[in-house]
Amino acid sequence: MEIQSTFIEGCFVIKPNVFKDSRGSFFESFNKKKFEEISGYNVNFVQDNQSISRKGTLRGLHFQTGAYAQAKLVRVIRGEVLDVAVDLRPDSKTYKKHFAILLNDQNNFQLFVPRGFAHGFVTLSESAIFAYKCDNYYHKSSESGIMYNDPDLNIDWRLDSSIIQLSEKDGCLPFLTDLKNA
Repeated sequence: MEIQSTFIEGCFVIKPNVFKDSRGSFFESFNKKKFEEISGYNVNFVQDNQSISRKGTLRGLHFQTGAYAQAKLVRVIRGEVLDVAVDLRPDSKTYKKHFAILLNDQNNFQLFVPRGFAHGFVTLSESAIFAYKCDNYYHKSSESGIMYNDPDLNIDWRLDSSIIQLSEKDGCLPFLTDLKNA
């Protein structure tokens, strides 16, 4: 596997070596030892999650706070999404900056999102199966989020807003400035 740094410290793109032949293909989706050697991050994933979404479904921007913050390793099993990680670390040089990448079942790329980031994705294909590992358990009272169209973040979701579908919960998320003042 190849691990590439992004312009945001701690956020990595993982590109697996895919082996193809007449039977199909194979790739190693994660190797803890290789990841830690290359990235310098020591991770212990404790929970795997998966979602299935229709085109235009936007899930995010989510994060957990305090002792329940989560690092995530995200990938697409089927379809294509635009995946976005937003740096919420106040002391970071890239605070409030975001990194976006197309993840799909053709490139098999993955994104490592460290603790201290909000994360979200929008489904660009007709449907998508999205899977991710977390290094901390879900804790309902620690969940938080930021509205996907926050003007301070200025994220291009690559879809017209009339196509975007949100959950009721995601449609009520605050803007970052409101969250900071809470």
